[in-house]
Amino acid sequence: MGVVYPDMSDSKNILREACSTVLRPFASMLLRCGMTWKEFSDLSKSVFVEVATEEFGIKNRPTNVSRVSILTGIDRKEVKRQRELITADTPVADGKTTDATRVLSAWFQDSDYLDAESHPAALSEQGPGRSFATLCSQYGGDIAATTLLKELLTTNTIEKDASGELRPLRRYYQPAVSDDENLKFASQRIRELFETMNNNVFPSEKHAPIFGGYAANDTMSAALIPKYREFLDKRGQEFLEEIDDWLTQHAPAGESEVKNPVRMGIGLYAIEQTAEKEGKK
Repeated sequence: MGVVYPDMSDSKNILREACSTVLRPFASMLLRCGMTWKEFSDLSKSVFVEVATEEFGIKNRPTNVSRVSILTGIDRKEVKRQRELITADTPVADGKTTDATRVLSAWFQDSDYLDAESHPAALSEQGPGRSFATLCSQYGGDIAATTLLKELLTTNTIEKDASGELRPLRRYYQPAVSDDENLKFASQRIRELFETMNNNVFPSEKHAPIFGGYAANDTMSAALIPKYREFLDKRGQEFLEEIDDWLTQHAPAGESEVKNPVRMGIGLYAIEQTAEKEGKK
């Protein structure tokens, strides 16, 4: 009999499904903040190169360009360019911005659409001269001016005064206004969760499994959500305070006493998910 090789297609399908599941809420967050798929793609390329370089070297050495290329699927020339940008601490160049942001940016920068004080001029919707329609024809790509106007008004990015003239309220298109502090908080918690799960998916002698559990029931009534939130606010906060007390009691008196300090703690998050939303992959 010949050698029987393991079928990797199942693992690949599971990985693709996992990526799709994880990316759905993340994509929703990015879209609400106005990030395009191209910007995300450019950023992810840089991160792939950085992680492959730092974590996949042999004998604790940085991964060479050829191996990074093999791991990431990015050609060697682009790997070198990305590594130079990372080493120089240069931000990844912006990818294709949205047509809406390009129109808004021109409204703030193009002298043809500025008033005497170099502020964005009030524009009429239509007209052969200076108007929102002409602005869109120059900078809006293939999006119809009426469609873009509706979107910008709906998201409170521009306003229409009593005379019907349009004025921009923001320089960049963002479908939803985010709380910057909560956005930072969310990104930090997501990173910590991913690091724990990554550790547990690939356990080893050096990386023993870390606690990661959850409690959920798929048959609950939505009417119980207020009561559940009240319960969780109280008991969850009590548990977090208990963990905080334990960490405080066991923490060294001074930071100098710890040669290789590590971050320890726990994160809690509520689950409120409809059956329809859970079923989407």
